[in-house]
Amino acid sequence: MPQVTAEVWVPVPPETAFAVSQTTGELRLRWDPFIREQHLIEATEPAKGVRTHTRARVGPRMVSEYVSYRPPTSVGMTMVSGPWFFAAFGGGWRFVWEAGEGPDGKTVEGTKAVWKYTYSVKPAWLRRVAEPIGQWLLGREIRARIDAWARACEDPVVLAAVQDGPG
Repeated sequence: MPQVTAEVWVPVPPETAFAVSQTTGELRLRWDPFIREQHLIEATEPAKGVRTHTRARVGPRMVSEYVSYRPPTSVGMTMVSGPWFFAAFGGGWRFVWEAGEGPDGKTVEGTKAVWKYTYSVKPAWLRRVAEPIGQWLLGREIRARIDAWARACEDPVVLAAVQDGPG
């Protein structure tokens, strides 16, 4: 199955990086350029097996399920139902504590984040044309999202909210 991946380094610990990635409601809408609406289904907090309803800014909706939830290092989701053109869709996020270069060029500690989408297109006869288009579109979308997430990891409003608890 095709995959798209994006990575970035942020100057916060993995616990904070993970918490920002799992924000919901207005806080999520503050930074995530992809989402118009998102909520957990019959749950108050994320966990393995919990389902999420997401509506993209451009319209498609998806119900996904957490297949792994391991704060502060990783989270994985798979599509339960979604746009007609996906036969399968999954996403994974990893957060690793490591040294990086700060704004002043000095070495500082922070978190390397790697986000990945894996997908397949239906109907099968359309894959030769649709999957390269998907690589371009999903590649552009995942890079925009991870860049927005990285900015959120330095946004005082977002950071204050995740320090105060889930949300």
